[in-house]
Amino acid sequence: MTKNKRFWPTLLSLVICLLHILPFYVLVTTAFKEVADLSSKWMFPGYFYFGNFLDAWKEAHLASAFRSNLIVTVCSIVLIVAIGSIAAYPLARRQTGWNKFIYAVFVSALIVPPLTILVPLYKFMVDIGGMNQYWGIILLFITFNLPMTIFLYTGFISTIPRDLDEAAMIDGAGRFQLFFTVILPLLKPVTATVVILSGVAVWNDYQFSVFFLQKPELRTITVALSAFFGQYTSNVGWVAAGSFMGAIPMTLVYLFLQRYFVNGLASGAIKG
Repeated sequence: MTKNKRFWPTLLSLVICLLHILPFYVLVTTAFKEVADLSSKWMFPGYFYFGNFLDAWKEAHLASAFRSNLIVTVCSIVLIVAIGSIAAYPLARRQTGWNKFIYAVFVSALIVPPLTILVPLYKFMVDIGGMNQYWGIILLFITFNLPMTIFLYTGFISTIPRDLDEAAMIDGAGRFQLFFTVILPLLKPVTATVVILSGVAVWNDYQFSVFFLQKPELRTITVALSAFFGQYTSNVGWVAAGSFMGAIPMTLVYLFLQRYFVNGLASGAIKG
């Protein structure tokens, strides 16, 4: 019985892993395959063709696209972490009726799909002059990532003993000094989780970038690669190569922060 109980969970885990690996395998086989190679996408080529990477970098202007992605992603993450952590601290420490209501509003915002408010959002961005501006789309990313960020930070801060706050305040620390010198250094696990979740969402975004960054020199990677698909032509090899290059930065960030990721996600979600 024990072996049977272990077999099915193990089999299910392997199937789930396989389902996640297959798309990446197809991406790699397509990226390193010549355009004239019409062999099956499931067959790994017996060679490595790097022409797709060079062509994708040149034709999609990926240098400027990477610059746009870096500017938008880094600025968004820094502000999301700063605003989210500061906002979550009083929500976690002071369980007043008003704070509970604000927290409920933030959590309820998680169920609102961004595309459902795209039309009024587009008009709002036009009115404030945020079209084709980095600050405009950064403002959007902050807005739509703050609910999850505050949810995670509030849950994690709730696990930190209040005795630390009292001890710091007895020593003469104010609220801001208490937060930045005592609480913030303890938020590394959940901050890593926020950086990964928000970073991946912002870096891979298409729905906002295609509408609010329409100038060619401001296009992000996803929008730049979509230009390879047209009504009469498409170049899957270039798109695969560009996607492969575009996935590298966030993969490196995840590998660097993975030891904090699960701990921060679990702690924030359970208490939140």
